[in-house]
Amino acid sequence: MLSKSSTVQGNKIVIYAAIAFFICTLSLTLNRHFSFYSSYDQGIFNQVFWNSTHGNFFQSTLSSQLSTNVIHGGEVPDVEYRRLGQHFTPALLLWLPIYYLFPDPATLTVLQAIFVTAAGLVLYALARIYLEPAIATLITISFYCANAVVGPTLGNFHDISQMPLFVFSLLLAMEKRCWWLFAILAVCILAVREDSGITLFGVGMYLILSRRYPRIGFAVCLGSFLYVLVLTNLVMPLFSDDISKRFMLENFGQYAEGDQASTLEIIFNMITNPGRLIVEILTPFSDTFKYLLGQWLPLAFIPVVAPYAWAIAVFPLLKLFLSQGDLVLSISIRYAISVTPGLFYGSILWWAGQGFGNFKQLIGNCQPRKLRPQFRRFWIFCICLSVFFTITSNPSETLYFIVPTSIKPLVYISAPEQWQHSQKIRTFLAQIPADASVSGSTFIVPHISSRREVIRLPGLEIKNEEQEINQVDYVIADLWQLERYQVVFSNYRDDLNVLTQVISQAISRQEYGIIGFNDGVVLLRKAVDSNPEALKDWQDYFQKIQPIIESHES
Repeated sequence: MLSKSSTVQGNKIVIYAAIAFFICTLSLTLNRHFSFYSSYDQGIFNQVFWNSTHGNFFQSTLSSQLSTNVIHGGEVPDVEYRRLGQHFTPALLLWLPIYYLFPDPATLTVLQAIFVTAAGLVLYALARIYLEPAIATLITISFYCANAVVGPTLGNFHDISQMPLFVFSLLLAMEKRCWWLFAILAVCILAVREDSGITLFGVGMYLILSRRYPRIGFAVCLGSFLYVLVLTNLVMPLFSDDISKRFMLENFGQYAEGDQASTLEIIFNMITNPGRLIVEILTPFSDTFKYLLGQWLPLAFIPVVAPYAWAIAVFPLLKLFLSQGDLVLSISIRYAISVTPGLFYGSILWWAGQGFGNFKQLIGNCQPRKLRPQFRRFWIFCICLSVFFTITSNPSETLYFIVPTSIKPLVYISAPEQWQHSQKIRTFLAQIPADASVSGSTFIVPHISSRREVIRLPGLEIKNEEQEINQVDYVIADLWQLERYQVVFSNYRDDLNVLTQVISQAISRQEYGIIGFNDGVVLLRKAVDSNPEALKDWQDYFQKIQPIIESHES
């Protein structure tokens, strides 16, 4: 019999951990945003929310700029483009009333911290159904310290941040046999993204394999599978061709045979080519293995031997392992957080003494495993190691003022230096009218995205609601940040070269006049004469960075 004091102590520790997680992640991400480190995706989601509050649901010129019509067809970003053709995310509407009250990009940052913090509390409630407070508390702390949780939370707002909260709540509703809530949460999970049905499919497979609710499990598997197929093949193409002409090719192009492919074609080609399928799952072996180690580490590697962790998490893992690209196996990127619900719930069942050998004991008198002192110390060591790796990886450059971006060559920007530079950006942003069309550099985009017409440089043209193609009214770019980081990131050097050329040409053609320049931040306005002082400062700066541009060209 557990003492009341141990339960109260466990509750207190979890509450303290949740508060600490919320304060740390929120303060770091707000600093990241207001010091101009949040980037393009933050701007996309903010514009989607902003447009939706004004009746233009899911429309985004920033998303249009990434569409196949613009990238491959050479068209101009369109204000009436709906993002649902790229990612089907109706669950975002749940949070629209909150955004309506606080219409700002930072609101999304706060929401993301709330989602993940709340997910940890639901996880604790889920663990306490089976486990003593000591183990349930360690599992919850492991969640708050996992690289796959902290890393994505410290980045831009992303729709997948809703997944742990929805999945843990769904599993808790299942444990309480509250089926009406289970059904609602299943719909919420499907509404997160077009591929979130993969995670729900894993939950259904667990219900079948555990023999707890095989009929419900079969219905969940069938429903989620059909939902993904119908959505990606029939519904999303109604909005745009992006799913077949861009995203399927970018993620699973190795299984495609032409310049477009549907999910049905990709699945068929996977099944009919098992050799390639196995190779894609296992390679690159070192990266795949390191990724799994990163997922297992905060739980002291228990998921390795937890059958139900594999049953639920294997499907989102397969999606990542079968995809191509450098980011899918990054433990700090948003995709990693979709794997965590299965690993943590499976670990709870392992500690409860569950495995494939004792299906029907799950609600019966099975014997929970004991947490021995030696293993407890090892577990705490693994948690600390996970935190250490998270900090040193500096996810999304959020810890830029703590961890140098590079040691050799040394690239480090202190918080005071970045905030001083940020104030100069804000001075120029204040000169742009709220209803003006704007094109900005990547890290400025989130701060100008609360408007109808906004795109990213080097783009200068946009299609308005009258379907007329016009140049944007204002251009604003932060070249200082690109200059500081170009020695480490080659894409920053590419952007610096492209943007300086675009700005110089726009000024020389007298399409735009430069009305402000300070510390590498430049502000242009269409069809006005240049400010002589700002023009001279720009010309001096352009000469200063010429060696960087010339070295890039050579």
